[in-house]
Amino acid sequence: MAEYKDSGVVGIDVGWEEWVALKQLGLPALKAKVDTGARTSALHAFTIQPFGSEDNPKVRFGIHPIPDRPDFEVYCSASVVDRREVTSSNGQVELRYVIETPITIGGKTWPVQMTLTNRENMAFKMLLGRQAMEEDVAGEVVSVRPDAANLQGELSYDLYKTLKKAKPISRPLHIAILTREPNNYSSQRMKEAAEARGHTVALVDTKRCYLNIQSHAPEVHYDGAPLPAFDAVIPRIGASLTFYGMAVMRQFEAMGAYCVNTAAAIGASRDKLQAHQLLALHRIPMPTTAFANLPKDTDSLIELVGGAPLVVKLLQSTQGRGVVLGETKKAAEAVIGAFQGLDANFLVQEFVKEAAGEDLRCFVIGKRVVASMIRKGEEGEYRSNLHRGGAAKAVRITKAEREVAVKAAKVMGLRVAGVDILRTNDGPAVLEVNSSPGLEGIEKASKKNVADLIVDHIENNVRPVVGKLTTSRRKKP
Repeated sequence: MAEYKDSGVVGIDVGWEEWVALKQLGLPALKAKVDTGARTSALHAFTIQPFGSEDNPKVRFGIHPIPDRPDFEVYCSASVVDRREVTSSNGQVELRYVIETPITIGGKTWPVQMTLTNRENMAFKMLLGRQAMEEDVAGEVVSVRPDAANLQGELSYDLYKTLKKAKPISRPLHIAILTREPNNYSSQRMKEAAEARGHTVALVDTKRCYLNIQSHAPEVHYDGAPLPAFDAVIPRIGASLTFYGMAVMRQFEAMGAYCVNTAAAIGASRDKLQAHQLLALHRIPMPTTAFANLPKDTDSLIELVGGAPLVVKLLQSTQGRGVVLGETKKAAEAVIGAFQGLDANFLVQEFVKEAAGEDLRCFVIGKRVVASMIRKGEEGEYRSNLHRGGAAKAVRITKAEREVAVKAAKVMGLRVAGVDILRTNDGPAVLEVNSSPGLEGIEKASKKNVADLIVDHIENNVRPVVGKLTTSRRKKP
């Protein structure tokens, strides 16, 4: 590093061009032109998109860090510190976003404010103004030598190749929670967890969304205007809105958002018949289950599941609703007959006596069970759902139960799932796989911060920050 001492003050020499690193933005190597004639630093940016709240404004943008590689793109996010009118060298006035981010030159790092503007046709993607070099760089004076270049050492654009394999750069994300109940425990906990990590969250009412379906630019509209692009979407779709909610999720998928659970996975888990067929296909243990359509098959249906007592379930049942216990054969026949009379689709399922009204809820995120609890129904109640007055407590599950829960979620295609398991004499049996598991019961019983673990999963799986070394099809703005 080129340094000098004058009257006890340590100084740093920089040339008219220098290699810099903006690591917080995911830019390990960038050539900057040092221009003392410009007060504010400027960074090349395209597709500049503001997001966040009024008290926490943020901006995302793309950049081509390698001058001769317009196909190589990096996408960045940062907090906005100001919006400022800037007059360019040709006299044009432009209102620009101003961000602040650490800059590293040589072995020194300090915060610098810079404006965002399109420098597509400029040789340098960054301009380093005199404000960035004023005295106060860790108590040191920066001296510019216009007759020299790269005094603080050289970097390489090859650093972008290695960065792609490294841990993703931490950056603020714009996350949507798709829900009809924005004030319930689960929605609020995920909002709090995301905002605590510096992200912004929009609570989007599923029913108020409408779709602009077009091949070149699909959009989700809301209250008369298109919604912005989200980095990630967390679906909290009620059973009564499954069909429309899946359509909205497919639209977000088409827009490139990372969807915690896809429309296809939600659909598979909500259709109890398809869900049990998938479990059977992959040899995942479950209570014996039967399905028929004609009334004349009732006797055979009851025999298939081992006779009474048995459980009759509507295919679209949730939270224990639409689930009826047939304690005797006559009671089972009456329930089945009633459902058939209503032209309702239903399953008949073996009643597992040894479960004694208890089941396990395993909360799966990604490839692991992050929390578990055992739920027990009220006295005389065979359903253990907490919404029906059941009680829950933390439980230590076995390796077999853990493996079954993870495999069941994977088979459904769910990245976040609540897997309900019965403890039978033959081992764990999957009762149901829930695509929108509630957080209140599991967090209170297990004392685990499940909401934060969901946000952590999003951070680790959202689309890459660093561009790919392939030809881009992005249209120029």
